[in-house]
Amino acid sequence: MKYALVTGGSRGIGRAVSIKLAQMGYYVIINFQRNEEEANKTLALIRENGSDGELMKFDVGSKSEIESILGAWVETNKDKVIEVLVNNAGIRKDNLMMMMPDTDWDTVLRTNLDSFFYVTKAILQNMVAKRYGRIVNVVSLSGIKGLPGQVNYSASKAGVIGASKALAQEVGRRGVTVNCVAPGFIKTDMTEAIDPTLYRNIIPMQRFGEAEEVAAIVGFLASKEASYITGEVIHVNGGLHT
Repeated sequence: MKYALVTGGSRGIGRAVSIKLAQMGYYVIINFQRNEEEANKTLALIRENGSDGELMKFDVGSKSEIESILGAWVETNKDKVIEVLVNNAGIRKDNLMMMMPDTDWDTVLRTNLDSFFYVTKAILQNMVAKRYGRIVNVVSLSGIKGLPGQVNYSASKAGVIGASKALAQEVGRRGVTVNCVAPGFIKTDMTEAIDPTLYRNIIPMQRFGEAEEVAAIVGFLASKEASYITGEVIHVNGGLHT
């Protein structure tokens, strides 16, 4: 059995990625923080697609929870190496910088950037020892070009991109690849309050993307076929920015 971990796997892009990995034959560990009902729906969809998985509840922004829950799983499951990690969990707390509370900066950086470090570190050693691993980090258009009102979010995603490029150089010779997928406007909970028609004139494809379209790229980067691709950022934004 092949094992994969998807953070923030209960809904949206995380759910679509979990289903895609299940279709590729992976046993999927679905991380979530609060919504166990939605996480169970993802698990049911994984089983409908012929695979299996389990739920793993922890706050990706908490070093102590990562160590006590994910770390304990790794320690007690020596024969179950997680060979695919998708760092997908993330939050937004948008505001102009001059009005942004310190807590909104701290929370977004901790959840989006610190999580990459602590979650990846918890399972990286086994990937390196096995000489095989796929790390895919879901970032954002905001982390590439910056967006007003998202100084904290842009900083966190740009940080993950830089860290991914550095880590790719550290572990490439051990058969571990590290890549980023940068979605634009995708139909998820994060964008449900946005009217897509307002963006038709600036998105060349004149629509928002589907979570499954992001998952397709994540699935490819998680596959053996992508073994010579590392340190890259793949854009999924309908041509909005390249």
